[in-house]
Amino acid sequence: MDSIDRDNDNNDTLVQSLLPKEISSIQPKEEEEEEVFGKKLWIETKKLWVIVGPAIFSRIASFTMNVVSQAFAGHLGEVQLASITIANTVIVGFNFGLLLGMASALETLCGQAFGAKRHNMLGIYMQRSWIVLFVCCFLLLPFYVFATPFLKLIGQPDDVAESSGIVAIWLIPLHFSFAFQFPLARFLQCQLKTGVIAWVSLLGLVVNVVLSWLLVYVWEFGVIGAAIALDVSWWVLVFGMFGYTVCGGCPLTWNGFSMEAFSGLWDFFKLSLASGVMLCLENWYYRILLLMTGQLENATVAVDALSVCMTINGWEMMIPLAFFAGTGVRVANEFGAGKGKSAKFAMQVSVIQSTVIGLVFCVLIMIFQRQFAYIFTSSPSVLQAVNDMSILLAATILLNSVQPVLSGVAVGSGWQVFVAYINIGCYYLIGLPLGIIMGWVFNTGVEGIWGGMIFGGTTIQTLILIIITVRCDWEKEAEKAGSRVNKWSVIKSAADH
Repeated sequence: MDSIDRDNDNNDTLVQSLLPKEISSIQPKEEEEEEVFGKKLWIETKKLWVIVGPAIFSRIASFTMNVVSQAFAGHLGEVQLASITIANTVIVGFNFGLLLGMASALETLCGQAFGAKRHNMLGIYMQRSWIVLFVCCFLLLPFYVFATPFLKLIGQPDDVAESSGIVAIWLIPLHFSFAFQFPLARFLQCQLKTGVIAWVSLLGLVVNVVLSWLLVYVWEFGVIGAAIALDVSWWVLVFGMFGYTVCGGCPLTWNGFSMEAFSGLWDFFKLSLASGVMLCLENWYYRILLLMTGQLENATVAVDALSVCMTINGWEMMIPLAFFAGTGVRVANEFGAGKGKSAKFAMQVSVIQSTVIGLVFCVLIMIFQRQFAYIFTSSPSVLQAVNDMSILLAATILLNSVQPVLSGVAVGSGWQVFVAYINIGCYYLIGLPLGIIMGWVFNTGVEGIWGGMIFGGTTIQTLILIIITVRCDWEKEAEKAGSRVNKWSVIKSAADH
């Protein structure tokens, strides 16, 4: 019996000694996994914000130049505010969206080439983009030259259309700056030289504020002075980034001008056009909203109120667009390096952080829904109209905190053509008709048009992009990226001759 009791005691002791060891062996493993995840999250966040932080600043600075111009013109009168808003938002905006989208092809090519350490190709890609976008600028000139009859044709008031047409002519230098500024920014961004873009953007903003004050108030050039200040400011961005690039700032990726830039232009144009269509379909969507508002009764007040909301939305949109750029670069870099899982994690971190920031701004809009309009106007009727639209503005900001980041995944992955079809279906086959029905059939005015377009088009497009991203085979996409880098790095012998 004593031996049996001793055996039982030994077994109990054995169990008691083993149990804590099992628990202790599990506990550190869980803690280790949490520690590894936390470290991984912090590393990815730092990589992302190296791009996103300066990109937010540079994009807000660039957009603020437009806001400054509108603010100076807005305090001259309602027609002046409407004219520069229409010229800048509709005429320049239509072309801006296409050219910006075409330049975003560099985020796919340069991002993946940089990740694959094919540094020499980045400068070649940028020069090809300059050529393609410069030619497109000439093709788009009729939008500026014939702006007045075009605006009258689509139903804008005569005084606004004529004033907008004059402003549009003065904005042609701004138009041509896009052909060089957009590729330069993406070239620098893809090699993580975003600090340079931020400093140059700050210089451009300072020049814009000073010139706007001098030309509008001191020398009394009126709304034309605001347009000239905008032209000069954007060319400051071009020369600043170009000077940094050619003066030794990018020794690995800039080897001077090369005839290789003229090879493979047709293939490059097709990829650029797909990128342009993808982005400009989104960009044009809200321009069309502004144009449809011009068909309503009391159009000047409605256009002014909506332009204030669109300006605030566009201002805040610079943050998710910075995440769009950061996501595109991070995903492209990881795909170029053949790391599918890392690309997926980069996307997840970016979406979450952008959404949190969007929620914060959504709440701020609801709190200060009446005060923010004073930046642009002191008209009681416009202020009240802006106040009525604040809920829609908050909803738009929240949706736009997610959708551009998912579009950044598409750019980084090279899915531009596929997403372009999604945009056509969601925006123009669902959202636009629903906006027209809500605005005119149900007689709900600009709120109905805007609400129908948001909840009919933007929401559905965002849901589809979420589904596509969740179902993506990231390792397979990494393999495709490797093939794409090899394809675009090869210069066809026929093209050389």
